[in-house]
Amino acid sequence: MTEPALAPRDHMVETPKGDVFVREIPGDDPPIVLMHGFPDDHGAYDRLLPLLSPRRAVAFDWLGYGRSGRAHPGGFSLPEHARELEALLDHLGIERAVLVGHDASGPDAVAFTVARPQRVTQLVLLNTIFGHLPSLKLPEMIRLLADPALAPLADAMIDDDAQRLWLLQFTADHWGMDSLDPQGLAVQSILPQFYGNADQPDALPAIRAWTARLFDSLSEQDKLADSGALSDLRVPVSVIFGGSDPYLDPAAAREIAGLFTHPTVHVVPGASHWPQYDQPQLVADLLAALTNNRSLR
Repeated sequence: MTEPALAPRDHMVETPKGDVFVREIPGDDPPIVLMHGFPDDHGAYDRLLPLLSPRRAVAFDWLGYGRSGRAHPGGFSLPEHARELEALLDHLGIERAVLVGHDASGPDAVAFTVARPQRVTQLVLLNTIFGHLPSLKLPEMIRLLADPALAPLADAMIDDDAQRLWLLQFTADHWGMDSLDPQGLAVQSILPQFYGNADQPDALPAIRAWTARLFDSLSEQDKLADSGALSDLRVPVSVIFGGSDPYLDPAAAREIAGLFTHPTVHVVPGASHWPQYDQPQLVADLLAALTNNRSLR
């Protein structure tokens, strides 16, 4: 495939709740649809996208984040994100996809696959959460923003530019991120959600809306797991975790995998919470083996 054919195409997709930003590389079906977590955007996949050729690949920003619309700051429940995702797939003419969920979008990927298994050929989970598993360890910033008893303190810190930056630096240090690298994930994908830039406004309403219902969402995920819907799922599942994530570690990967029947589990050495950014070639190779029906074990 020639270089021009591999060039990404950026465009907006109109959905019932607002316009969704999409970065797409053409290629073969089934497409790989990449869903970002919290609090970043499609940029978390910038290093991975070019390596997925010859497969068609799509990364997008959830409404409220990145370059997507801000008209509806709510809509972060599992059913609401499922409707947003289905509208996106319909518009792009994607009948079935390899669905990749990272971090906070992992539960969205799982719930969508359970509700619409005919639209998912493979489910891939990258350093994600699901319910109140014993290994769940939330980053301190997220726990602060999610605790209703601490909402006044959290709001005061988020409303103050300097305190917000301190909170982000504290979190970056604990994640082992280089927050000063101009080409790094912190500057390119996370910081704009909190401060905006020339391409997008900040995503603070979405950040507060998502964290405000985090604990309720975890309980909803518990109910879904308890129903047996995950263990009954017949869509192939792969769990790929960065081995150096200080919060969602290999123990969490094994517990997530234990919710499904016959999943594959892969720990990516030398990768933190974002294996698709830290070790993109290794993750691309795993996805290629998966989509080509080669053994990943």
